[in-house]
Amino acid sequence: MEIAPTICTQALTRRFGELAAVDGVDLRVAPGQFFGFLGPNGAGKSTTIKMLTGLLAPSSGRIEILGLDLQTHPVEVKRQIGVVPEGMALFGRLTGAEFLSFAGRMYGLDRQTAANRASELLEFMQLADQPRKLVTDYSHGMQKKLAMAAAVIHGPKVLFLDEPFEGVDAIAAGTLKAMLQRMITRGATIFLTSHVLEIVERLCSHVAIIHQGRLVAQGSLEELRAGVQAAGAAGGGLATSPEKLTLEEIFLRVVGGSRPAEQELSWLA
Repeated sequence: MEIAPTICTQALTRRFGELAAVDGVDLRVAPGQFFGFLGPNGAGKSTTIKMLTGLLAPSSGRIEILGLDLQTHPVEVKRQIGVVPEGMALFGRLTGAEFLSFAGRMYGLDRQTAANRASELLEFMQLADQPRKLVTDYSHGMQKKLAMAAAVIHGPKVLFLDEPFEGVDAIAAGTLKAMLQRMITRGATIFLTSHVLEIVERLCSHVAIIHQGRLVAQGSLEELRAGVQAAGAAGGGLATSPEKLTLEEIFLRVVGGSRPAEQELSWLA
């Protein structure tokens, strides 16, 4: 019996005037997967995440999260997901503890539970040493950690992360990665976008690649490697062993992102 996907889209499309930013995307993310969503700048990644999290209405198509239609059950879905959006959307005139307590209350936690979890998260994220400091005075990396804390305070079943490690130092990034792996172990599903392909390759078991609004690849890393290998062999290319291909090499071959070696800047030649 096939397991129902945690995230499922059918012909998901978003247009801005004549531009199809996302064009007929069919995604399937199984329960418990750490799923990487990749694409060049402007490919439609952030637009897709905004639609999956209810921040942007699709022009057409269907979205199901945890078996619920997002259009007809938006509140039920949002209670069970966590989101670290591209712009973080923090309230700068609150302290970290106030912001996290507010986030917990909005997710339906009682006041004491929200306060207890806020305190624990601030300690975990190493943000507890200046309790009266306003969020607007946090560094970018500190704000990123606070946004992550707000996204997990209610114990979401699905976590959407848009560039979560941008501006985060190596020590904090290691802490966050360990937390995310524990969430996967406990059955959560994580949907991650990042331009740092080494992070995606290290963390994710499955990947989808979007290019010019269309999904051009989807599957496990092993399946993507085998697909690139088969395409290379069919085209008369080198029979590179699939296990030797990095995710960066797979990505560049799929989206055609290689630059001619002879192309140079005139003043640096």
